[in-house]
Amino acid sequence: MSADERAVGLSRPEDVDSREGARAVRVVVADDQAVVREGIVMLLGLLAGVEVVGSARDGEEAVALTAELAPDVVLMDLRMPRCDGVEATRRIRERHPGTEIVVLTTYADDDSLFPALRAGARGYLTKDADGDEIVRALRDVTDGRAGLSPTVQR
Repeated sequence: MSADERAVGLSRPEDVDSREGARAVRVVVADDQAVVREGIVMLLGLLAGVEVVGSARDGEEAVALTAELAPDVVLMDLRMPRCDGVEATRRIRERHPGTEIVVLTTYADDDSLFPALRAGARGYLTKDADGDEIVRALRDVTDGRAGLSPTVQR
């Protein structure tokens, strides 16, 4: 870790997680908007305890990358071309039950939330979530808990 990273409290994914003996959560990021997807990948790459293993431009790529990379979690947008996040979630949970899904979307309405949860998502965040909230949701779902943001819970 560089002196600059230590000064601002940032670490790389290969650094040891703050929890004793915990390994990094392996994540695939799925979002059709390049700037959003790349920003999320960059943010997660700065956080301890997270290793981004791939990124997908749509649900089809998310399903394929899950089969190839066996991530712990897919961080999934809902509104994407070819295969939306709900359908991709359903396919991933059916074919790869060991991979959890955390939705990261702009939409917090019931018409978006409930189909995603019914499809098998264990977490649901809105895109105003900060890095700590995302990492907490990733850890929650890999530990068997729901990873719902306070906004969504309300």
